[in-house]
Amino acid sequence: MNLAPVAPLAPHPLLVFFTVLTVLLLVARLLGNLAARIGLPSIVGELVTGILLGPSLLGHLAPGISHWLLPNMAEQTHLLDGIGQFSVVLLVGITGTHLDTGILKRYGRSAVAVSLSGLLIPLFFGIALALMLPASVAGHAQAGRGVFALFLGVAMCVSAIPVIAKTLTDMGLLHRNIGQLTLASGMVDDAIGWLLLSVVSAAATVGVSFAHISVQVAYLAVFVAFAATIGRTLVRRIMMRAAKSAESGPAIAAAIIIVVLGAITTLALGLEPIFGAFIAGILVAQAKPAQVKLAPLRSVVLAVFAPLFMATAGLRVDLSALARPAVALTGLAVLVVAVLGKFGGAYLGARISGLTKLEGLALGAGMNARGVVEVIVALTGLRLGVLNSATYTIVVLVAVVTSLMAPPILRRVMARIEQGEEERLRKIDHDTWNGRLEVAEAGQS
Repeated sequence: MNLAPVAPLAPHPLLVFFTVLTVLLLVARLLGNLAARIGLPSIVGELVTGILLGPSLLGHLAPGISHWLLPNMAEQTHLLDGIGQFSVVLLVGITGTHLDTGILKRYGRSAVAVSLSGLLIPLFFGIALALMLPASVAGHAQAGRGVFALFLGVAMCVSAIPVIAKTLTDMGLLHRNIGQLTLASGMVDDAIGWLLLSVVSAAATVGVSFAHISVQVAYLAVFVAFAATIGRTLVRRIMMRAAKSAESGPAIAAAIIIVVLGAITTLALGLEPIFGAFIAGILVAQAKPAQVKLAPLRSVVLAVFAPLFMATAGLRVDLSALARPAVALTGLAVLVVAVLGKFGGAYLGARISGLTKLEGLALGAGMNARGVVEVIVALTGLRLGVLNSATYTIVVLVAVVTSLMAPPILRRVMARIEQGEEERLRKIDHDTWNGRLEVAEAGQS
């Protein structure tokens, strides 16, 4: 059967797309630099970019400009979503290359304890709160109040590896043991969180069955097992071969393909793509000689793709809904429960596993950052009818506030935790991989 060729993107939508990308990147960079100058991580300014240019501000002050930049058209929305998803996959993959797998062997018990405690406690608190909220904030899903309660519980217990990773990178904490533990705990959190989300989403549509849950758990276990065995060997060989080239291009291309393939695999299995990208990044890091070759990739991801991702994440936020007193009070209650549950749960898990109070506070602050993962959960709930517009706004508010809470707490706590020799050496490795490519290439020539 002969199919007619698909028409290329028309000039006007392409003009709008290029314009909004340029505006988002420019404003995100400006606000990110401004945030850094006043002592905040650049992620703060980047997240605020989407809120300022979205319906929360520009949509009210200049609706004509806002509608031109962000037309309510599926074509334009999908273009931005595609760039945002590709950006977050690269960001998470690059973050995975920084994870020290050796620390997982030594502190694996702590990572599991922090993750489980940080999951179960806010999950329980969220369910309990949802059962007490007025019916006006619940969605209209046919599954009823129970599914709404489960969904809000899941929204309260998720973390956000992309935001955690960007925050730790901006603050220069990625090499610290606490930074590594936060990433590891967040990885476990995200895996379980996305599994729970798939279960609750099924409950809102076709119902939950033991077979569905079993299949999802089996997919997760098979993917991790494959990555730890065959995948690890295969990726290492590919990266080592790419690193033999005098140029950085082959190693960069190989790393991008591997990371995106990881995202494709988990997405095809019904799991979250950023989980696959993170695991793929960990595998890429096993080829040490290739690391210095990836420095240009990391620079581009952190300077371009990460700000774009953070900015696009805020475009769907409309804080004007909080002008309604009932929504504002409900939002305050949900925010308090979310922070106490996640922060307190992670802190409790850290203390149970033998970590100090300061280490527990740092882990609690890092794990409390929900970021765009919370926004994705909220969008899923809105699409399924589990959340209405008011509850959606509240959940997004939690995502924004908790992401802004983490940096100042981390800064104060980490300043009081002495850096060890292992952390110092890890920082040297990161700096070499990060910003010393010119020196390495000069030595090779």
